[in-house]
Amino acid sequence: MSQAHLLPLQWTREQLEADRHEAVARFRDERMAEPLEVYLEAFDTMRGSVEEFLELTVDLTDFSQLTPEVLGERAMMDSLRYLAGPPISLDDLKTLVDQKTLSLRSLQQDPDLVQRLVSTVLAGLDRRRFPWVSHGREPEEHEREAAILASTALIAAQRTATTRRHEGKETQERAVREALLAPAVGFTQVRIPRNHIRTPSQAPRPGQFSGEVKLGTRKADLVVGLWDERIMAIECKVSNSFVNSIKRLNNDAAAKAEKWYSEFGHSYVVPVAVLSGLYELHHLEQAQGRGLALIWAHRLDDLTNWIARTQTT
Repeated sequence: MSQAHLLPLQWTREQLEADRHEAVARFRDERMAEPLEVYLEAFDTMRGSVEEFLELTVDLTDFSQLTPEVLGERAMMDSLRYLAGPPISLDDLKTLVDQKTLSLRSLQQDPDLVQRLVSTVLAGLDRRRFPWVSHGREPEEHEREAAILASTALIAAQRTATTRRHEGKETQERAVREALLAPAVGFTQVRIPRNHIRTPSQAPRPGQFSGEVKLGTRKADLVVGLWDERIMAIECKVSNSFVNSIKRLNNDAAAKAEKWYSEFGHSYVVPVAVLSGLYELHHLEQAQGRGLALIWAHRLDDLTNWIARTQTT
């Protein structure tokens, strides 16, 4: 391995600010161009499920028909979780009922689990959406319809946001892979045995890269074998809010970078975050100061050009 390594890219405060604003502008354009059909499709799907849930429970007065098989369906579990105000996330619900999973199998194996789930959610029932329950009466037709519409809208909005996050990350990873596979760059994708790189000898060779793989003790979205025999660990980060940028960038990607440095050494690993979306300037500066190289998804040429330069070091 060469002794004089090409240093990872570093950006000035002014450069980070300019690219940060460009990323914000692109984020706004994408959100405004997002098709309404994604939300409407989720709304139409969930409206039927919410109606079915109310029918099964006789407008939330009898939950005896909520069997493990019923709650094993995602739409029915969502309908239950969203009775609460505010709705209870799946992870929080697992914690509240002391379960690691709420799969169909776990529901079937624990005869009391369904009742614990129902009791937990009803303790936080949204009395504004379901006023008839606390009054011990049947719902008026307009109340029932309002509750169905409000619950459906809540679930559809959350599903749309979740889909958006997943698709954004997948789109970003696909763009990085395509950039590496481009003829001008000349990399090939390989599979890592057991999907785990424990030692440098198990990493992709120069001119190769892998998809998601465990590098040491932490997962990387892509691992690239640089021409100078170092490895580049890439994390793809899409932030949908400035607040979330702390979690996505500093608490995750930068923390991974420090872990990889401690496990493989600064002379062997090059941690990189490919970014799109919303980031605060000081969070970017903090991450860069912790040894994380930053690449913007709208400027992937910065990544491939830097990789090409490792051939000459």
